[in-house]
Order: sequence, then C-alpha cells, then structure tokens
Amino acid sequence: MHAKPLLVLAAASAAAFALTACAQRTKPPGDAGICYHVVFQQDGTPKYNKLVNAPSLEVCAANLEAMRVKFLTLGGTKQELVGAYQANFLFIDRYGISTSTSMEGPRYTALVRTGDGRLAIPGAMPQ
Repeated sequence: MHAKPLLVLAAASAAAFALTACAQRTKPPGDAGICYHVVFQQDGTPKYNKLVNAPSLEVCAANLEAMRVKFLTLGGTKQELVGAYQANFLFIDRYGISTSTSMEGPRYTALVRTGDGRLAIPGAMPQ
C-alpha cells in the first residue's frame, strides 16, 4: 500500500534529474591562447571581448585581475569579473579565481589570494 507513493516519488525524482542533466549550458569559446573578458548583455547572453593573447590560464587570470583592480581604482564598485580562456570560464572575485567548463557547472579553485592580496596556486604558499 505504501510502495505505490514511493514508486511515484522515485519516478518523479528521476525525471527531474534527467531534465536538469539535459539543460542547455553556456560554453565559452575554445580559441587557443586568447583571453576574453565576458560581459552579459541585457538579454543575458554573454559577449566575449578579446583582452590579450595569453600563453596560459594563469597569465589570462592575471590580466583579468589587473582589469578588475583598474576598474576599482577608477571608482567602480563591482568586485566580480568573468573571463574565458580555452574553453574555460574564469570567475574572478576578492577571494581568488575559480574555473568551470560552463557557466552553470561546478566551479573549481584555480588561484587563491595570499595574505597580502596576491594570487597563488593553492598549496604553493608555505603555512
């Protein structure tokens, strides 16, 4: 008697999971060596502005961080910035830099802030 509601609940959960797995994800451009600053337009679509040619993700992240700091010194108030490099999104904020292969996907820590505000690879600084 109780098995039927559990079966319906399990089926509904499986259907919801399947729908989220098929959801459209925003993917960044995969151009080799090009670092982009991402700006979101009024309709929510991303616009990719070429920032620099960069040999690595770290160089791209450093350029995006310099842009973020420059905006702040010019009176801007936005603490977060989004960039893209070789099919990865870069999310820059006051805590560090994280990456993801899609806008909606999980984010992974790429660089963290040291005590004096510089960026470093996690675990590279002595404790």
